[in-house]
Amino acid sequence: MAKLTKAQREWRPGMPKKRRSTKVMFASTVLLLEAFVAFFATLAVFGLKRGEVPPALILSFGIALSVVLVLACAVLSKPWGIGIGWALQLVLVLTGIAEPTMFVVGVLFAACWWYGIRAGMRIDRENAQRDREQAEWTAAHGEDPTGQSA
Repeated sequence: MAKLTKAQREWRPGMPKKRRSTKVMFASTVLLLEAFVAFFATLAVFGLKRGEVPPALILSFGIALSVVLVLACAVLSKPWGIGIGWALQLVLVLTGIAEPTMFVVGVLFAACWWYGIRAGMRIDRENAQRDREQAEWTAAHGEDPTGQSA
């Protein structure tokens, strides 16, 4: 028999499902897209600068950056996770040193990151407010608006 997770052990029938953070979902999406861009930019730099820079250095840095961008998605819900994301935005912009087009791509992705964090926080606040109002309504009326008993 498989070991149950904490969430599985604490679950009871009728328990509301915990809402996922929109901010974390938006941020994860941006980081994953950046990982693909970093990987393909690595291949481009590998093809363009092979004689100037050792190929092993290009590939190791580019692949490591892609992996770190993917792994950063796992820590976005931690208090310091968004800070890691901002640091990775800076690193992506600085890849423009190897390929100048990446300055533009990095700045555009940093703008997407900023907007995703900002919009995600707003949506999360609105969802929390809606959940509070729903809980108050349910407490006052004994059922939710769909007619199901609480």
